[in-house]
Amino acid sequence: ASAAIQRYVELGNALNATALDAIGSRYLCLLNATQLQAIHAPSLRLVSLDPSACSQETKNLLYQKAKEAFSDQHHLPAYYELILPYLGGAPAVDLKALSKDDVNMNLTTFVTLRRESLMDLTPREVQGLLGINLPELARWQDRAPVREWIQLQKQSELDQLHIGLTGGTQEGYINIVTPKFPAMSSAPLGTVAMAFHLLPALLLSFLLVSVLS
Repeated sequence: ASAAIQRYVELGNALNATALDAIGSRYLCLLNATQLQAIHAPSLRLVSLDPSACSQETKNLLYQKAKEAFSDQHHLPAYYELILPYLGGAPAVDLKALSKDDVNMNLTTFVTLRRESLMDLTPREVQGLLGINLPELARWQDRAPVREWIQLQKQSELDQLHIGLTGGTQEGYINIVTPKFPAMSSAPLGTVAMAFHLLPALLLSFLLVSVLS
């Protein structure tokens, strides 16, 4: 299928609605970055695709194409439903904008958002995105990626959601990641300890020799 798509493009054919309909969700993930960039954006208005099984890079590129395709409907209530299949590639700034539009995102969509975008959302913005579905977030608080998102938030701000989320950062505390340093030497610990024990004597001897000379 990948070879057939590549040959189709090499012959100068456009990735328009007819081609995308033939490729469908089944083979959509086979498209490489160059082919994705070549998609005629308005064609996405005429096809139904599901990129949920694709790589993050593919989702990111398809989201940009879909955003371009539906740009003229950005301020209409229908925009969310049109862009919904592609939200897995949405950057944080676009999700923040959606949080102001009462979209009532379901949890299935929320947990499949682009990871770095999700982590950049505040509790209030998550509340805006989920709307009436916010209480369901508590059921996911022990599972990724919700657990990781909670750990990045202030507990006081999570408490303001009134859905029982716990695990956020307490006031006056910061999360510290302890770096792991490589071993100073491959020598046995006893040898290293002996070297440190003898070090002061060796330094003193060196200083005495330097003075006497």
